[in-house]
Amino acid sequence: METTQPGGSANVLFDLWLASRATNALLDAALEPAGLTADEFAIYSVLRSGPMTPTELAGWMAAPLTTVSSYVKRFEVRGHVTRIVNHADRRSYRVALTAEGLAAHSDAGTRFLPVLDSVDAALGAGAPAVRIALLDVRRAVDVARSAGARAT
Repeated sequence: METTQPGGSANVLFDLWLASRATNALLDAALEPAGLTADEFAIYSVLRSGPMTPTELAGWMAAPLTTVSSYVKRFEVRGHVTRIVNHADRRSYRVALTAEGLAAHSDAGTRFLPVLDSVDAALGAGAPAVRIALLDVRRAVDVARSAGARAT
């Protein structure tokens, strides 16, 4: 698949965007029978490790709090999350998966694993190097985001 921009050469951010779009399309199709999108599955996966505040979720997702709030409301309507008191700051709350949310994540996980296995198999021995490169890109993007925040 050609990854160069029309009339120009490819760059790391465009290539990353293309990979992200393709990944979301692949996972959305695989997870659709479980009723979750790729983004939702990722959020459920991080919440599986324990409750988080909306601010912590926003940082993890690199998303505005308004986006996190929309997700939390949608998940609450499904009965997949609950708000619990944040003992560290009683003005805020933490989001936790309910039993129904854990079941939805488990169902989606059974659909996710074969896709992951397929991608890992296609990458072969290069998979660890790809993961390291992706972490390097994430760090570089975070540096650029931080520099942009300081410039405004």
